[in-house]
Amino acid sequence: MPGTYAHGVPERDVNLDRYWSEVGGPRRWPVRVLRPVGSALMRSAWRVRVHGRENVPAAGPVILASNHTSVLDGPLLVALTGRAVFALTKLEMFRGAAGVGLRLVGQIPVDRLACDPAAVKASLAVLERGDVAAVYPEGTRGDGLFDTVKPGVAYLALCTGAPIVPVATLGARDLAAPRESAVALRSEIDIVYGSPIYTEPVGFPRRQQIVRDYAAELADQLRAHVRDALDLTGRPPSRHALS
Repeated sequence: MPGTYAHGVPERDVNLDRYWSEVGGPRRWPVRVLRPVGSALMRSAWRVRVHGRENVPAAGPVILASNHTSVLDGPLLVALTGRAVFALTKLEMFRGAAGVGLRLVGQIPVDRLACDPAAVKASLAVLERGDVAAVYPEGTRGDGLFDTVKPGVAYLALCTGAPIVPVATLGARDLAAPRESAVALRSEIDIVYGSPIYTEPVGFPRRQQIVRDYAAELADQLRAHVRDALDLTGRPPSRHALS
């Protein structure tokens, strides 16, 4: 029987190294058309300060590895990064009108509770065509300090060699409030983009241990970026410093 490699992709599905090449990925044009509208809405609703956006390469594939504290994190990245961003978004969000809107602007549904080859392929397709994929390595909303880093971002980088840009969003939620909440209107929010982390791609087979080891290395760099972002913005270095 065929073996299983990183992200649960069976060997029979990866007999070609670029097993995602037949996938087109989400459409670009709705994101490009609607992004300026989203930017105007975000900036009118909150006082958003963007730092280091020049660290996001102007062309070519990029992986944004962002912390995750608030429901605002995804809309902020999509609206304010300056390029079309296609973010992995939990499957539960794709219900009713919200799901229609998320699909319209090219966001990628992902099942966080199981291996999701369709989401992985869609993200790899986005990178292969030279666009920006956003991943939340913590896997869920929390205090945004990257205490837990799942291997997805490492896997995408090892497959494609796309640079990883760490992102820290600070102040998008009062961390004493429920995870489903957002900070009050007109509050200050900081988005800090770090220097790109360049990755040497690894061909098939990308064994799970290779991915896990690289994810652990990335975790240290992501945590360091949050600390640097706190220093840059003058927010206090505490467990609730992101609020």
